[in-house]
Amino acid sequence: MDPIELTTERLLLRPFALSDADGVVAACQDPDIPRYTSVPSPYTPEDARTFIGETCPSGWHNDSLYTWGVFTREDGRLVGSMCLVRLAQLRSPERQAELGYWTAKEQRGRGYTAEAAGAVVRWAFGTLGVERMEWYAEAGNEGSRAVALKVGFRMEGVMRSKIVYAGTRRDAWTGSLLPSDLDLPTTTPYLPFPERG
Repeated sequence: MDPIELTTERLLLRPFALSDADGVVAACQDPDIPRYTSVPSPYTPEDARTFIGETCPSGWHNDSLYTWGVFTREDGRLVGSMCLVRLAQLRSPERQAELGYWTAKEQRGRGYTAEAAGAVVRWAFGTLGVERMEWYAEAGNEGSRAVALKVGFRMEGVMRSKIVYAGTRRDAWTGSLLPSDLDLPTTTPYLPFPERG
């Protein structure tokens, strides 16, 4: 797929450009970003150039990873990064994807990440035909969980030993979002397990 742009009331989601590399390097110096994501640590200018110049374009070209830089519409400040991963499952009956994101430290607490995530999941449901969006984060990552809840994800539980960080296996919180949670249609009917009272 060719990269696409998305806009919200306050944000522009667009493919990263090499001119964004300095901003990405600066943002990724915050220890919480490599702590809770797959971003390398220490994060170098070469890491940013590889991510922007190779990883992101290849992901769009191969339909394996769709990544956006998130920027304010007002003045073009970098807010963070938003991506859809595990896109291979779109070509199977499961029609699932996973949402991932990081936010620059100085942009947190403004609702930007939830605003961007909302645009991405609606695009994924409407344009890509995703029927189940998944999210997970290391248990204890309250910031990521708050964003997921604001977007509408329903928490499903704890996946034991899901994440390896610094040589230690750690538990992860997991959640999902369905098109029906946002009053959007889906192709495959859904038969939920009946709740017992």
